[in-house]
Order: sequence, then C-alpha cells, then structure tokens
Amino acid sequence: MKKKNPSNREDDREKTNGPKSMVNKRKKNMKRLGGAAGLSLEAFVNAKSNTSSSFSNPALIKKQREFYKNAKYVSKFKKKLKQQHQPNELHSDVRPSEAENENREGSKMMNKNKRSKNSLKELYEKRREEEEKARIEREAILKAKKEERERSESRRKAAREKMFKKTRHGQPVMKYRIEHLLQLVQGSNGNSTDKNL
Repeated sequence: MKKKNPSNREDDREKTNGPKSMVNKRKKNMKRLGGAAGLSLEAFVNAKSNTSSSFSNPALIKKQREFYKNAKYVSKFKKKLKQQHQPNELHSDVRPSEAENENREGSKMMNKNKRSKNSLKELYEKRREEEEKARIEREAILKAKKEERERSESRRKAAREKMFKKTRHGQPVMKYRIEHLLQLVQGSNGNSTDKNL
C-alpha cells in the first residue's frame, strides 16, 4: 500500500479549481443570468411564472391546447365566410337574367322576413300588454287583500284591548266581554235565519 501524500491532493484541487476554471464558471453564470447586471425584476418574475406554472400544470396545458384548437376553427370559419362573400370565377359565367331572378326572389324573401318580423313584433307587444294588464290586476287584488287584512287586524286588536281591560282592583271589566258574547249570539242567530230563508 502506498501512502497518499496530502500535498498531492492539494495539487489536484489546484488543477481543477484553478483560476481558469473559476473564470469559466463565472462566465457561465453571467451568461445564464443575462449579463453583468443580472435579470431585471420583471424578467425574473415572468421567467419564473411562465416556466414553472404553465409547463407543470396539466390543466393549463389542456386549456392552452383547447384555446389554440378553437382559434384554428375560428380562422377556418372566417376564411369560408370571405370565400362566400367574394364573387368566384365559377359563378361569373351565370347569365344576368338568372342573377336578376335570384335578386328578385331574394327581395321577395326579405319582404316576407320583414313581414314576419313585424308580425312577431306585434305579437310580442300584444303579449307584453296582456302581461302588463295581468300584473296590474294581480297588484290590485293583493293591495285589496292587504287592506282587508290590516282592517281585520286593527278590529281584533281593539277588541282584544277591550277584553283585557281591568278594574283598579285587578278584576276584568265584564261590560266588554258581555258585549262580545252578545255579538256572537246575534251573529249566529243572523246566520241561522239566513239559512232558513
């Protein structure tokens, strides 16, 4: 076994970590960081957010794919529309009389569409008026019910106050209770006489 000399280890380190290797490392770092000044704060944030989130998040990747796919469909659709609106060479040899006939037919169709639109508008207005009338009637009925309810509540409240009146000794005032019983009896007699008639 040979003994290793510790001084040999130091020589090996100097060879690998010499001044040239340090300079090379520094140059690589500078190149990687974007120059001597380093990255600006905006560039750092953008680089950080773009690289880490969009490439690692499968949901974002799927969303981007779908966006590009939809964009492709939209561009194809727009091209088709342009082709339809521009006169083609194939249709240029059509006789003028046929084109005029088509125009007349098209104008007739447009007139029919206008008429149907007008009738639809009239129908809409009629329905709207009917709904408005129905709404006004409902509001009137609700208002009448509310007023009747308020009147009956005020009557009950007044009757209740009378029923709970007490004398100065704490005894109930019988006058109002007897009146109430009398009204009940008269009301029941009136109902029974109405039924007999």
